[in-house]
Amino acid sequence: MTTNDLRRIQLYDTTLRDGAQSAGIHFSAEDKKRIARRLALFGMDWIEGGWPGSSPTDDHFFALMRDRNWSHSKLVAFGSTARPGHPVDQDAGLARLVDCGADAVCIFGKSWDLHVTIGLGIELQANLDLVSGSVAWLKQHVATVMFDAEHFFDGYVANREYAMQVLAAAAGAGADALVLCDTNGGSLPEQISACVRQVVARFPDITIGIHAHNDSEMAVANAIAAVSAGASHVQGTVNGIGERCGNANLISVIPTLKLKMGVDCGVDTEGLRKLRRLSTFVNEMANQLPWQHQPFVGQNAFAHKGGIHVSAVRKASRLYEHIDPASVGNAQRVLVSNQAGRSNILAKLQQLEPDAVVDDAAVVRVVQRIKEMEATGYAFEGADASFQLLLRRATGNFKRHFELVSFRVYDEKRGHDIAPESEATVQLKVDGRLLHTAALGSGPVNAMDKAMRAALTGAYPALEEMRLTDFKVRVLSTKDATEAAVRVLIESSDGVHKWNTVGVSTDVLEATYRALNDAIEYKLVMDQVASDTEPVGEEFCI
Repeated sequence: MTTNDLRRIQLYDTTLRDGAQSAGIHFSAEDKKRIARRLALFGMDWIEGGWPGSSPTDDHFFALMRDRNWSHSKLVAFGSTARPGHPVDQDAGLARLVDCGADAVCIFGKSWDLHVTIGLGIELQANLDLVSGSVAWLKQHVATVMFDAEHFFDGYVANREYAMQVLAAAAGAGADALVLCDTNGGSLPEQISACVRQVVARFPDITIGIHAHNDSEMAVANAIAAVSAGASHVQGTVNGIGERCGNANLISVIPTLKLKMGVDCGVDTEGLRKLRRLSTFVNEMANQLPWQHQPFVGQNAFAHKGGIHVSAVRKASRLYEHIDPASVGNAQRVLVSNQAGRSNILAKLQQLEPDAVVDDAAVVRVVQRIKEMEATGYAFEGADASFQLLLRRATGNFKRHFELVSFRVYDEKRGHDIAPESEATVQLKVDGRLLHTAALGSGPVNAMDKAMRAALTGAYPALEEMRLTDFKVRVLSTKDATEAAVRVLIESSDGVHKWNTVGVSTDVLEATYRALNDAIEYKLVMDQVASDTEPVGEEFCI
């Protein structure tokens, strides 16, 4: 592959069909409509909506999509060749593909002789007739018909001549694209390349595509290998979701084609910058947490922890970053840990507070304090707000807004089937005044959070806006059982910004208090910074 390759690679998204087959993921018809709209705004060439007739959800989705108004993307209906033993023109499945209102149709057929004789239980010639007859009938009613050659690479190894005959049957009937499927996900890039070259040479006037599964964690590599060998159509899903181990991840395929290979895949520079947001949106719709280490768009894709690495990227980011993170909508992260050095602290400070000035002695104190705290179980990688407060304390740029006098938490359980009741009582001092407040909550953490904010809102009304949005507890040493220290990570929000804090103790409530204390202090500090300078902007969003 050279950078002057003039082919236009078609992007075919099957998130709504193959991706929806992923274990633990369920899309409603409305979810699918929202995702389809987002994919169309992104500029995906083909958006496969599902299989008409396979479920009420898919039928409802295609009904919802009849009023679509997409400027570029085309909606695809997925199905199979006609059932054996029935006339093609009377097949209900094919009729539903025509009637669903999609712009194009993609049907799959068997290309591995073993699947024909055992799976379908028919003669090899009968399968060829099904393929050619189904494609020919659909071409009479639909402008674009694509053929997915199921299990093609396994079939090619087992019986090359027959696998090619299946493609020829589809091509001869008028198929607009022949898509080679690594359905079991077991092929290697070298096998994909050799096979695709043969197919491209055999069918030079038809679009050749690749549909790769990830069972050997080769789906992206196999898709790229196919393009390098001449394929011009790539099928995959957003974030690689899909049956078993998933499909080729278009979020990785797209920047690889565009930035690494110089290939036109219909995504411009502005489109690339939307990749991370597209990935995040589909994760939200799928109700799954983002993979923090996902290449290109993950939170840690451009995260640097070792002091040597941080020192290098401060001089030139490309020393340890293969692309500019901003090109795919991501950003560089500098992590602070017991491996931190002066470069980490300065780089992190520049990210959080670009105008701050810190002397070398303060940096040394921060590094030493971080190492001491992490030795007891603290981790600042996911707690930037706690780190920023630590930095302010070390530089003398911190004034406490309140002091703890005491707290008590009661958790009462009455009977087997009755939910427990939690009550927290706190005593705090603000400017020498003693504040004493109690609050009920759904569990001890919620009660403590409510009690602390209730005590402080009279002095600091902005805390009314603040909410705890996530809470995680990790046991730091399994060998110590219930005597082990625990680390509590808290995510808080004021409706505009989010920030993360950490607390560690052998007492889970004490660890929670420390994290809550930092969360409240951070909110008050940032509000003060905003009032002293400009309105709070994204730079304060940790």
